[in-house]
Amino acid sequence: MRIGVYVCHCGMNIAGVVDVKRVVDEIKKMKNVVVARDYVYMCSDPGQDLIKKDIKEYNLNRVVVASCSPRMHEPTFRNTIKEAGLNPYLLEMANIREQDSWVTEDKEEATKKAISLVRIAVLRASLLEELYEKEVTVIPRALVIGGGIAGIQAALDIANAGYEVYLVEKEPSIGGHMAQLEKTFPTLDCSACILTPKMVEVTQNKNIKLMTYCEVEEVSGFVGNFKVKIRQKARGVNPDLCTACGSCSIICPVYVPNEFDCGLAPRKAIYRPFPQAVPNVFTISFKDCVQCGLCEWNCENFAINLNDKDKIIEIDVGAIVVATGYEEFDPRLKPEFGYGRYKEVLTGLEFERILNASGPTFGEIKINGKVPKSIVFIHCVGSRDEQVGNPYCSRVCCMYIAKQAHLVKERLPDCKVTVFYIDVRAFGKGFEEFYTRVKDEGVIYRRGSPSEIYKRGDKLVVRSEDTILGEIIEEEADLVVLGTGLVPRKETLELAKKLKLSLSADNFLLEAHPKLRPVDSNIDGVYLCGCCQGPKDIPDSVAQAKGAASSVIALFNKRVVTVEPIQAYVREDYCSGCHICEGLCPYSALEFDSEKRVMRVNEALCRGCGVCPSACPSGAIVMRHYTDEQIEIQVGGLLWEE
Repeated sequence: MRIGVYVCHCGMNIAGVVDVKRVVDEIKKMKNVVVARDYVYMCSDPGQDLIKKDIKEYNLNRVVVASCSPRMHEPTFRNTIKEAGLNPYLLEMANIREQDSWVTEDKEEATKKAISLVRIAVLRASLLEELYEKEVTVIPRALVIGGGIAGIQAALDIANAGYEVYLVEKEPSIGGHMAQLEKTFPTLDCSACILTPKMVEVTQNKNIKLMTYCEVEEVSGFVGNFKVKIRQKARGVNPDLCTACGSCSIICPVYVPNEFDCGLAPRKAIYRPFPQAVPNVFTISFKDCVQCGLCEWNCENFAINLNDKDKIIEIDVGAIVVATGYEEFDPRLKPEFGYGRYKEVLTGLEFERILNASGPTFGEIKINGKVPKSIVFIHCVGSRDEQVGNPYCSRVCCMYIAKQAHLVKERLPDCKVTVFYIDVRAFGKGFEEFYTRVKDEGVIYRRGSPSEIYKRGDKLVVRSEDTILGEIIEEEADLVVLGTGLVPRKETLELAKKLKLSLSADNFLLEAHPKLRPVDSNIDGVYLCGCCQGPKDIPDSVAQAKGAASSVIALFNKRVVTVEPIQAYVREDYCSGCHICEGLCPYSALEFDSEKRVMRVNEALCRGCGVCPSACPSGAIVMRHYTDEQIEIQVGGLLWEE
């Protein structure tokens, strides 16, 4: 056994706390360690060259690198030793940055811990075995989940590269929240004018199979070979026969709140979400329908089927893009603002619908039938608020409030507009200039976070502290607009379970690495874009969608993909066929061999999570690269007595 050990300074990230030279000197004394070195940046070209040179010169057959998290650089160093002729799985890493130097300022304790971490890495390295990757063919077909602007852009980019795409949207039309907007900041472009051509382009692209009013039910498989079950919800209208004449909706007697208008206006039980809907087809909401049959009787094209049922469609794809968007924060969780109690208190999205030309008031700013003379906007409702569990900034609220304030002054020049803010985060291109423009138009910005809203006669009163003046103020208003933040969709959390995706602390989907892999998820072949990964504006959503699409295209261009060999296997002589592991496997990778009466691992599905070997009562299941012996020798190394 000939082991080489390499300790990284990581600039001053490690060396500023850990005595790297002392670590190297201690590790040199260990059995089987042929060479031990330190270097400023092991991940750099000179650092990697140093490892390659030593492998050849000292005939090393194991390598230990003590540096940052394996999550960041394990693939880097695996490639390094592979280029030098070693099996890439004969590498062990010790994390002496995140698990040591970054969590203490005590240099003596940090150095001792680093020595212990490197020591047990050397011990484990002595038991590592060669593993070999397998290649599987990639199905050159993608699934995009979510038909907002991010999903649309990702689907178009993949389709334009020549690959088939299934675009699945749970609503009757694609468009997402962007379809609800009046204008976009800071350029004040008409939202529909930007979005509608892209929506139409989706239907015109022969490589895109549009599946609206559908939801993903089940996902199995692995990168390059996913099997997906999709529920096609009963629409009650045949899209191939419907001409969108609207006669069915006219005759329908049932009125319910219109979700697209945030409940500010009614719709019928058979409806089209908005005039520019794609596909341009009506849909029956069966939970609202009373089965009177008038629409079916009135349809000249016989497009309506009141007995329509849900269908399950199964597809095979090679990659998945998740673009499920966001939900608006529910201000009822902040009862001090009176939302739901006072009709004059609206959310940002509700006010956006009032401003929209196709909204409930056709673009006229009216509340309770009257034109408001004073409007108050409140920043950060449901954002930067630990009391409601949302400590993060939603990134769009400052600017959409500025945009809405501008539109109010444009349409109601005499209206008094006051904005209460904590601080203004105008970070994007053209944002600061737009913010300055809005202030110059007469919008009053007052620094303070309102504590309550109450009624005084027919007026609303916003009570707050003005932190610049240092006094309590009360501002009367005819209308209050809450700058509601962005939160994860409930459907996204359910989808995360089906796809086995990780969540960040704020419950948005977690990317593989915040800087180096911002569109990759923890599951190979599944990519993230748009607000499902975190709050962002339209340009950032589109940019991330293009990044996700590029990753899919790169995967498809390779035609084959390697499957990592860190997987479980069953020692048949020990297996009793108890099935305990089968029910626990989150990837459905365990199957029962009825002839031999033992369990088998489907290597194509196994992700090496380690659940089955830890649960096996007879010790029949072994995890390659993480065997009991390898773990036990590390535990013993931690108990090493000097």
